[in-house]
Amino acid sequence: MSNDRRIPSLTPCAGRCSTVFGDSVCRGCRRFNHEVIRWNTYTAEQRLAVWKRLDAQLDQILVPMLPLANVQHVTGFILGKRVRVLDSASKGRKLYHALKICEKNKHLADESGLGISMQNVKPIWQEFERRVLALATASYDLAFLRADGISHSLMQMLEDD
Repeated sequence: MSNDRRIPSLTPCAGRCSTVFGDSVCRGCRRFNHEVIRWNTYTAEQRLAVWKRLDAQLDQILVPMLPLANVQHVTGFILGKRVRVLDSASKGRKLYHALKICEKNKHLADESGLGISMQNVKPIWQEFERRVLALATASYDLAFLRADGISHSLMQMLEDD
């Protein structure tokens, strides 16, 4: 009998999935609905591609929103709270986890390394959520338009033959 205690693979899931309600982009993790559904079937490379897109979005939104953040301090803070992140996690990903912890526990803002006060946590979190969902939705719409354009081009080529 094996004593193998496997640690579950990391997933972007934030525990607030809205794709079950028909959203094209999850309001929790911001993955596309098909990525949520197929996550467990993805290869390591496919998962990494999704992580990179999500991290790029977090970098684009959170890094400018939290200019006083000390990433080294934030990293220690989230690890101290037992948050698991990929070794390749971006600065924005780390800021996200620290802000998420503070959103639930405002009194931790001072020790988080984010460079914000507890009074600023809620408005920053709300603005972050608004911006990142808009960016994720635009990313989905662009991917859909590209796929539709490719499909249309292929159909046209088949009709021309």
